[in-house]
Amino acid sequence: MTHRRRHTDASAPTPARAGDVVRLVTGGRRQRAERSATRGPQGSGARSGGPQSGGSRSGGPTVRRLGVVVALAVTLTATAVIVGGAGDKGRPSTTAAPPLRYPAAPDGLPAGDLDRGVTVLRDRVRESPRDFRSWAALGSAYVEQARTHADPTRYAEADRALGRALRLRPGYDGALAGRAALAAARHDFTGALRYADRALAANAYNERALASRIDALVELGSYDRALRAARTADARRPGIPVFTRYAYVRELRGDVTGARAALERALGSAREPDDIAYVATALAQLAWRQGHYVEAARRCAVALRAEPAYVPALETRGRVRAARGETAAAVADLRVVVARQPLPGHLVTLGELYEVRGDRERSREQYALITAWTELARANGVNADLDTALAAADHGDRTTALAAARAEWGRRHTVHTADALAWALHGAGRDKEALRYARRATATGFREAPFFYHRAVIEHRAGSTRAARHWLRAALDLNPGFSPVGARDAVRLQKELG
Repeated sequence: MTHRRRHTDASAPTPARAGDVVRLVTGGRRQRAERSATRGPQGSGARSGGPQSGGSRSGGPTVRRLGVVVALAVTLTATAVIVGGAGDKGRPSTTAAPPLRYPAAPDGLPAGDLDRGVTVLRDRVRESPRDFRSWAALGSAYVEQARTHADPTRYAEADRALGRALRLRPGYDGALAGRAALAAARHDFTGALRYADRALAANAYNERALASRIDALVELGSYDRALRAARTADARRPGIPVFTRYAYVRELRGDVTGARAALERALGSAREPDDIAYVATALAQLAWRQGHYVEAARRCAVALRAEPAYVPALETRGRVRAARGETAAAVADLRVVVARQPLPGHLVTLGELYEVRGDRERSREQYALITAWTELARANGVNADLDTALAAADHGDRTTALAAARAEWGRRHTVHTADALAWALHGAGRDKEALRYARRATATGFREAPFFYHRAVIEHRAGSTRAARHWLRAALDLNPGFSPVGARDAVRLQKELG
């Protein structure tokens, strides 16, 4: 890799409270000073200041309204995030950890700390404003900062820098690959595929474009094409970004053994601490989804020895602890996670942990943050319909849930969008129609306990007790602690079904 992502924030800040974050999102206090811009030719240029600077004092209404809400932001790579909220009327929430996607390093980013690299690139384009390679690297680095710092306001800066690179050198593969990564981060997977293909037409060996192409095909539900793309990428640029994507494509097709083998291959090639942490956490998440809690805990320990403050490893360890009944320890982990990355899946998991402990006020506080997260995501060009669909369904806003799920299904047909639409239709009392989508969600062989549980509930409401028993048993046999609230209510349904 050409850059390393350091996780040095060892202290655990206080988790964001709903009122604080909502006030931030609706134009209340700012957490950082407004940032000045150093303009280059044609009115665009590098930003001055340290790694945390960015944005413009004279930005548009949305930028002025939102400011820089670092406390509530989006670690949005090209991945489907399955979230849920508080259960109501027998419809418990379920959550699933999003799969890790290792980022291919932006071409031209200086080695070392990502933030330091961004500062170097800013200085470089300020001194050489026609350096298209540095502009492209800066744009791609902003996409990475949005992910690692949970700051979606970086997307606008990335857009400007990449656009500058392409004006200076139309067709430059580094800038087109950056555009692909940016589109994927905003959940525009059709755009991501288009830009990745253009980049690969210019340079068939561009690692970032190869990785983004796999991501886009996965998120568009083209799993066969994604597998072929992963094999092509492996032949051209074997390495951790490709190995981890290949693993997820295999898992989506039900090949857990193949997925594990690909991740072991990635771990064997990892040398830097952050690489080890990343791949070990991916192995932990794979083990978690299969209900192998001892292995998952062991993999988390490996990741945290390499990077003690690595958030995905802390989040996965928290889920494992919750599944094993270690609720206090799980809450401690998730509080740290939510303080640093208040994403929907993280918020729901912590909320459910509070709920099963009987702390309804704190659980509602976590669930309330999801709406604020969605608003911030949309304001920064991110499509959040998939997240909205399950969150709204589990919060009881059935009209919102169904509208969001239908909109997302209209854009892409994946197992995740099929599950979201099935669950939203169930929430609207339309279980016969929901069954069609629940079947599609479980058709590829992907072993995901929340999907199995959703199908069990829908089969039951549709009148098929035998099928309901089958899918409920499949969910609890696979991962009996798939979510604090969902697993609890699954056991209740099991008793109801006899």
